[in-house]
Amino acid sequence: MLNTYEEALNWIHSRLRFGIKPGLDRMIGMMEKLGNPHTRIPVIHVAGTNGKGSTVSYMRSILNEAGYKVGTFTSPYLETFNERISMNGYPISDDDLVRLANAIKPAAERVEAETNEAPTEFEIITAMAFLYFGEFNRPDYVLLETGLGGRLDSTNIAEPILSIITNTGYDHMNILGDTIEEIASEKAGIIKWKTPVVTGVEKSKGLEQIRKKAADENAEVYVLGDDFQTSEVQSHTEGETFSFTSPFGNWEDLQITMFGVHQTMNASVALAALSLLREKGLIQLSDEQIRKGLYTAKWSGRYEVISRYPLIVIDGAHNLEGVESLTKTLKGHESDKTIHMLFTALEDKEYDRMLYELEKTADYLYLTEFEFPRAASSTSLYNACRTKNKKIIADWKSFLNEFPKKLKSDEMLIICGSLYFISQVRQYLLAAEKKILGE
Repeated sequence: MLNTYEEALNWIHSRLRFGIKPGLDRMIGMMEKLGNPHTRIPVIHVAGTNGKGSTVSYMRSILNEAGYKVGTFTSPYLETFNERISMNGYPISDDDLVRLANAIKPAAERVEAETNEAPTEFEIITAMAFLYFGEFNRPDYVLLETGLGGRLDSTNIAEPILSIITNTGYDHMNILGDTIEEIASEKAGIIKWKTPVVTGVEKSKGLEQIRKKAADENAEVYVLGDDFQTSEVQSHTEGETFSFTSPFGNWEDLQITMFGVHQTMNASVALAALSLLREKGLIQLSDEQIRKGLYTAKWSGRYEVISRYPLIVIDGAHNLEGVESLTKTLKGHESDKTIHMLFTALEDKEYDRMLYELEKTADYLYLTEFEFPRAASSTSLYNACRTKNKKIIADWKSFLNEFPKKLKSDEMLIICGSLYFISQVRQYLLAAEKKILGE
């Protein structure tokens, strides 16, 4: 029996020792022992290399504006572990997490005893989400984000009403494959029989694999750039504006407050998905609810402005595609600024290629490291960095205590890299805001 939140969290995290083990058998075993709660919830399943969280946020915001009760399952978290399982944007309570852990624990132990295969940490959390939404607190819809890949991801036992694949890129290649085609095939594994698919995957970046899997499953597929489009994209001080056309409706001058052209693509994928469900009579949405939902959507840690004076931005650009989107956003919004950049990454990422892209935009690069099992050393990052304007930061907290005070009005600090690092930085900055920013 787990009596406290700390005990429950420790038990969940203890499953990290089992590593990452792609496969569905352990999930199926746990769900069977819990009465298959995952079959009792309408799921929109979301996979992709980048943009999953933002796309989920746009959809949740629009559905909430329309009065729907919406559950979300996302990863990783930025502030509290509980936010991975949320209802209408609010993380589950500590008490609910303890209840869920106590319900899942015996099921996990029985699966391990019967199969000699221990469920992993992510499988435990996924099982908790299915049980919470299927039994404890049932929503109208669940927006379910994959953890890694799709075909063998623990979320892929879901029976969705719609599948979304945001994009494909080079990430987790040690598990998903070395080529875009292999990675796309893994993500296409979430496509189910006669279940519509909406995707932002581009030609030559795995779209052929998406289309083939959809054809095999007799599933309608709607593609950004072919079946629905964005146009008239313009950047402004508070985000982006764009127009959207699709078979299910057209909108002009839509506004979002997340920064970057890539965010208009994420918003378009979200809008295409929901307008398709509206067309099929599964949801009811007004144009005003769509506009307001897009405008009010937020996703922490993605080009998030922590302070305007001085200008400090954090961004979880943790792979090459994320870095490319970040540099485009900086060029679009901050071309008149001297850019100071604090960066770190995990050692299993292509950080040499990421740094090559960042060097094109950053005037000064500061390389640091943080406490995490797979974190790259600041020395490794420094050696991979080609720019002359680089420096190792041994203690990022001390750096953040002092450096922002030196920033001039035509300068900015952007902190980017691993989402695990961004989580730590965000909590530190917000907790010490007055001290750091001199307010």
